[in-house]
Amino acid sequence: MSKRDHYEVLGVRRDAAPEELKSAFKKLAGQYHPDRNQNDPSAHERFKEINLAYQVLSDANRRTMYDRFGHRAEEPGSPFGSGGPFPGGFVDISDIAIDGILGDLLGVFGVGRGDKGDIKSELEVSFEEAAFGCEKKLRYERVVCCTGCGGSGAAPGTSPEPCGACNGRGRVRFQQGIFPIAVERSCSRCRGSGRTVRNACTSCRGSGLVASRETLSVTVPAGVEAGTTKLVAGAGNRARADRAPGDLEITINVPAHPFFRRAGDDVVCAVPITFTHAALGGEVDVPTLDGRGKLRVPAGTQPGTVLRIKGKGIPHRGGLGRGDQRVEVTIEVPTSLTERQRQLLGELAKELGEDVQPQRKSFVEKLRDLFE
Repeated sequence: MSKRDHYEVLGVRRDAAPEELKSAFKKLAGQYHPDRNQNDPSAHERFKEINLAYQVLSDANRRTMYDRFGHRAEEPGSPFGSGGPFPGGFVDISDIAIDGILGDLLGVFGVGRGDKGDIKSELEVSFEEAAFGCEKKLRYERVVCCTGCGGSGAAPGTSPEPCGACNGRGRVRFQQGIFPIAVERSCSRCRGSGRTVRNACTSCRGSGLVASRETLSVTVPAGVEAGTTKLVAGAGNRARADRAPGDLEITINVPAHPFFRRAGDDVVCAVPITFTHAALGGEVDVPTLDGRGKLRVPAGTQPGTVLRIKGKGIPHRGGLGRGDQRVEVTIEVPTSLTERQRQLLGELAKELGEDVQPQRKSFVEKLRDLFE
C-alpha cells in the first residue's frame, strides 16, 4: 500500500511553518492516541503515521530531503534517510562520537549513538489495581536541560559565542566525489550547535545537560492487562541540549496473585470444599475482588466442577459491565481420622453401594471393555 504524503497526513500546506506543524501534530495525536481509541484497531496505525510525518517534517534536514526525494529519502538503504550515513544530507559527528563529560553522562542512562533519548520503564500494579484502575507514581531518572544555564552550557551572566570553525552555522561543507551534491557534516568543535562556550556552567560543566530524578503520575485504566504499554511523549532523555527530549514507554507489570488468575475479563480461583459440602450442598465463603462472598454449592458437586459468580470479574474496557468469577471446586479428603470417623465412613460406604456412584461405575465398565 502506497504511503500518504506527510503534509496530507498532518493536514498542512507544504510551506507550513514549524509552529503550524507542531499545532497540527498535537491536535491529531490527541485525537488518534490509542489510549483514547481502545475500540478502534486502526487508531494505532493512524497514530504511527501521524508521528512519523511529524518526525520527518519537524526536522529541517529531513524535511528538505523529503521535499526533494519524497518517501524515497526515508526508505531503507537510502543514504539520506534517518538510518543512512548521510541523514538529511550530512554526517552528524555528534551522533557518531559522543565523548568527554557529555558522553559519560548520557552513557550512564543508555543514550548512545543515534539515540533519540527514548526511555523504557516498568510500572508495577497489583491484580486489584489492574482490575479497577488507579493512579500510580512512577519514579525514574532521565537527562534534562541544565536549569542553571538553560541548556546553553554557559555560566550565568555569559552567553555562548558563535563557533569560529563553522562561523555559527553548526555544519561544515566538504566535497564527496561519488555524490553529485556537496555534503555537509556537523561541526566537530561545536557539535552542530553553531556556538561555543568560553565560560562553562559549573552545574553541567558546559554540556547543558544534567541528570534529574523525576516523579510522574500515571493513570492506569480499569481492566488493563499485564504487558500493556503507555507512551508519554517528551518524558525521555535529551540526547543533546538543542534537541527535543525523547519519549517514555511505560510497560504495566502485574505480579501473580495468591488466589486469582485472569482469563480475559473473567477471574478464576480454586476453592476447596469438604466432602460433606460436595455431597449435601450448601454455601461456602469465597474470595472475590470485592471482598468475601458467598457461593451456593449444589448437592452432588464433583471435583473439578466450575461454578460462576456473575459480574464479579474484571471491568470491561468499554466501561459497560464486568466479567464473571469462575470458581474451580476441589474436594478436600480428610487424612487424619479417628476410629469413630473411620467406622462411620465405612458404614456410609456400605450404605451407598456401587450403584449410586455413577462416575466410578462408568470407569469400571470402560476398564472392563478395554481388557476384554
